[in-house]
Amino acid sequence: MSNKIVAQNRKARHDYFIIDTLECGIVLTGTEIKSVRAGNLNLKDSYASVENNELWLVGMHISPYEKGSYYNHDPERNRKLLLNRNELIRLKGKTREKGLTLVPLSVYLKDGRRAKIELAVAKGKTSYDKRDAIAERDAKRDMARATRRKGREDD
Repeated sequence: MSNKIVAQNRKARHDYFIIDTLECGIVLTGTEIKSVRAGNLNLKDSYASVENNELWLVGMHISPYEKGSYYNHDPERNRKLLLNRNELIRLKGKTREKGLTLVPLSVYLKDGRRAKIELAVAKGKTSYDKRDAIAERDAKRDMARATRRKGREDD
């Protein structure tokens, strides 16, 4: 079936080298899932951490549901992520390595029902790595423009 991407963390791909990705479920309340379906969430500055053999998502902002009354949720609360035990143990070992962190890349609705998070094991980039990535992207863009112009001149 299809996956509808609700939000993406584009800054994560700029700030980190993505080593590995995996899909996690997320525990949400009723008004939170309604806000997620409406696209009212922000992944900027969020990360995941393992505490007491549980995986938690910290810093994800889900705006309060506008039609919810006193049932509305705290927008910045920590949310539990769902993984099987083997994946959790593997992630716990990787995050203990120097310089590795867990960063959410995107939130999407699987089969239109369940909210899932694409979580990445990532290593932070330094400023010169970011400059290299920008220069490489600009070079690719310039080559694509040149080939398009060349194609027009031939006609």
